[in-house]
Amino acid sequence: MDFSLDDEQRAIRDTARAFIRKEVVPLEHELLRRERAGEPGIERSELRELQLKARKFGFWGLATPAEHGGMDLPAVMQSLIWTEIGHTLVPFRFGGEADNILFHANAAQQDEYLKPTIEGERVSCFAITEPGAGSDAANIKLSARKDGDDWVLNGEKTFITNGNDADFAIVVAVTDKEKGVRGGGTTAFLVDRAMGWHSEFIATMGPGGPASLIFDNVRVPSRNILGELGQGFELGMKWIGKGRYLIPSHALGIGERALQMAVDYANTRVTFGKPIGENQAIQWMIADAETELEAARWLVLRAAWTVDQGEDPRHSSSMAKLYGAGMINRLVDRVMQIHGGMGYTRELPIERWYRQVRLLRIYEGTDEMQRLIISRDLLRGYTKIGGHLA
Repeated sequence: MDFSLDDEQRAIRDTARAFIRKEVVPLEHELLRRERAGEPGIERSELRELQLKARKFGFWGLATPAEHGGMDLPAVMQSLIWTEIGHTLVPFRFGGEADNILFHANAAQQDEYLKPTIEGERVSCFAITEPGAGSDAANIKLSARKDGDDWVLNGEKTFITNGNDADFAIVVAVTDKEKGVRGGGTTAFLVDRAMGWHSEFIATMGPGGPASLIFDNVRVPSRNILGELGQGFELGMKWIGKGRYLIPSHALGIGERALQMAVDYANTRVTFGKPIGENQAIQWMIADAETELEAARWLVLRAAWTVDQGEDPRHSSSMAKLYGAGMINRLVDRVMQIHGGMGYTRELPIERWYRQVRLLRIYEGTDEMQRLIISRDLLRGYTKIGGHLA
């Protein structure tokens, strides 16, 4: 097996790395200062400026098809770039992206929603989670009732990423209760905020915050159905599955940066007349962190490689997300311990990472759901122990 990068892959990775280090990382000091003062760490306009600056380097739409002006990069390359993005605590992502299921839009919807989203002129959010339907997405209750040429939506979605900023939402609603969620009883709608829904901010332990979306007799025209009537749950699962190898890819970047901070600190922090890196307790924490980081890296790259091979990536992606999310929580905890009291302060990014990475074990499929998927695949014979080498 050849795990090396070819010249093109290395050039793309290195260009992304240089941009993150030169243009994004220097903003961290001001971001932390603002957050300590109770202000937003970085404004959307500042992130937009960074995206447009990156576009000049050719970085626009990592996963976006070429016909829509994107790079259409293979999954492995996307994974490598998301690792580079993880090196900064600034919540940056390269522009030119849209929700993967938004490409199911028809021609008119593409002009109104997809293309403006790719260009950054509109902001979307995906809404499937409800107060009573988190991991159990099949238990959604938000209803859509047909009324002439319109559908009337009633209910609530919660913990919606970008829900506070979005001007339109992709909403999965129950359109035929008798068929059930898995039997074609749900449909995805493109719902403008101007149609009447509103959002409520949810404060969390991490930076930023999701939203609850409230729908009270919101009228949506039939032309705003995304995909086909009854296809909502299917599209929702496609949306959720997309991120399961990119989330741990991002975690790898956080881990690399945090571990390097621990190594540097262990070599320079002196107690009892010697660097703390000479203490076996510190050495073991560093060794364990490096070993788990590398193990997660190959699970992530294996999942991305599976996508590029055109194979079903659900099993490998679930393993990558499960292990990657646990790994980064353990690694950041060790890095904070090595830094002692300084690691616990808000002067360094460690405390912020500590709060941020805890979410990785919850959203887009909890640890428990990943374990359910992995074990079920084996117990039902959907996959073999040993994967593609079995």
